Amino acid sequence: MRVLVGGGTGFIGTALFQLLRARGHEVTLVSRQRGPGRITWDALAQSGLPSCDAVVNLAGANILNPLRRWNEAFQEEVLSSRLETTKILAKAISEAPQRPQAWVLVTGVAYYRPSQTAEYDEDSPGGDFDFFSKLVAKWEAAARLPGNSTRQVVVRSGVVLGRGGGAIGHMLLPFRLGLGGPIGSGHQFFPWIHIGDLAGIVAYALEADHVQGILNGVAPASTTTNAEFAQALGTALGRPAFIPLPSIVVQAIFGRERAIMLLEGQKVVPRRTLAAGYQYSFPELGAALKEVVA
Repeated sequence: MRVLVGGGTGFIGTALFQLLRARGHEVTLVSRQRGPGRITWDALAQSGLPSCDAVVNLAGANILNPLRRWNEAFQEEVLSSRLETTKILAKAISEAPQRPQAWVLVTGVAYYRPSQTAEYDEDSPGGDFDFFSKLVAKWEAAARLPGNSTRQVVVRSGVVLGRGGGAIGHMLLPFRLGLGGPIGSGHQFFPWIHIGDLAGIVAYALEADHVQGILNGVAPASTTTNAEFAQALGTALGRPAFIPLPSIVVQAIFGRERAIMLLEGQKVVPRRTLAAGYQYSFPELGAALKEVVA
């Protein structure tokens, strides 16, 4: 299968690239820079879709970059980096002489309203209450194609756990020093997924002809609280994990609106992902963290 991947040079994209290549697929990346096996976003917008069997979009600025202030300029960058790349790919697919078989977009579980009691599956409502949920709704709307000649799949990802990046990349140092612990109250749900499984779900969606629609990209055991996650990470590292990060500090670093993503959470279950037949490599948190920190 010939797969075109937007945003394929980042943390998740690198894992997906390696998995697809290992499965024998030919992968072309869409990026800002030219290079072997790549095309640029400008070239794609001007020349249209190269011949391919499937398209994936992972592009988007890192929302939780602690070095960026949560101001209007960064909010616009977060929004445009997702919407514009998705629109470019969707337009190219729609106008292609021969449409690809599959089109997969990876968004986020921020679509669902944070709650201590609700449980969300792929059919649950959302997308209408804050900046992040509305962002996901606009993002997914930008990906929709007319007609049904191309299978369309959206994977709503939880917090991605993997080596060398993502959430764990910011947490490891304090936890290794025995200074880690829950964020805020620790009671908030922490929907997570191992990077191998997120890449695996995307690859499965590309390869399995029956898969379409929304899939929650979270582990089956992702109904975990932040305090439980902190304890599990401490255990994996052989370190205590009892020192909380106060809410006021999180808000000072990320801004009040962005801090909600860390201080509040959602209980998300992958009902349709499991029903579609995907087999998880890391369904349990302990095993996932053991692999990440090994």
